[in-house]
Amino acid sequence: MSQQPQHRRVVAVVVTYDRLGLLQRLLERLDQVPELSEILVVDNASTDGSGEWLAGLDDRDAGEGRPTTPVLGRTLAENGGGARGFHDGLAWAMERGADLTWLMDDDGLPEPDCLSRLLAEDDLDFWGPVVVDQDQPDRLVFPIRLPGGTRVVHGLPDVERAAADGRIDGIVIPFNGVLVTRELVARIGLPRAEYFIWGDDHEYRLRAEAAGARIATVVGARVHHPAVGSLGAPMMFGRTTYNHSPSDLKHYCMARNNLLNLREYRGWPHALAFVAKTAWFYTFTRPDPRRLVLSVRAMYAGLRGDFGGHRRFLR
Repeated sequence: MSQQPQHRRVVAVVVTYDRLGLLQRLLERLDQVPELSEILVVDNASTDGSGEWLAGLDDRDAGEGRPTTPVLGRTLAENGGGARGFHDGLAWAMERGADLTWLMDDDGLPEPDCLSRLLAEDDLDFWGPVVVDQDQPDRLVFPIRLPGGTRVVHGLPDVERAAADGRIDGIVIPFNGVLVTRELVARIGLPRAEYFIWGDDHEYRLRAEAAGARIATVVGARVHHPAVGSLGAPMMFGRTTYNHSPSDLKHYCMARNNLLNLREYRGWPHALAFVAKTAWFYTFTRPDPRRLVLSVRAMYAGLRGDFGGHRRFLR
């Protein structure tokens, strides 16, 4: 029988890269969360002094910028992206005996009662909060496609109306303040480190679904997050959308990883439809021959098992 939530060891894992100010803000907030046993920070080889600041926490007294909740920092030898950060961070939490791991990036800010609201749900394996725009709290940062249909909602009121008993089963937005149980990690393993960014979190959710995990979004639990722009550029006369990014790095990883996710979890027809959708978008919607070539190279690399191509875009 599973332990009751109040007796479970809850460990936060934070992945950070070159955002020391946001990391300090987040750790200050997490230090106010009584349910946490400790905080593990994975620094993705930051160049802004984050690693040095973390290493110096043990030399400070409480009240001098040193959190009262134990914080352990680990700086990676090179930037492995969010995928490597969450892979290593979740493995670290398992090594330290976490029963529940609370996963998040450095740019999110959970509301003070976020974790307690999540912990009130004791029948789930992989669940998380609603992620809202820090400047417009009634707007979702990551739109939610409601289970059982094609409707995508962008506003918090729509999510609240769709919730049953305070949550929406079958959907979660990882890794922005999500909880994952030790039992689920034992069943499905760790996030795919080779993905670097964009799609690693989605793949982990798909893997959890395939394993029969109990998944949900708890509407009363909130994480505030900076806006990320439009994640759905209209195409095909407004009948569908495409996740266009001006960043070549993000697009390369998205094209490569999304194709693999679709092939693995939805089958070749869905994967080939994504290829066609990409070709349409960069041929007709936003003509860009260079981006079309980049897409093809990324997809081909993924099918060959080559996960090093994104490094050409790193600075």
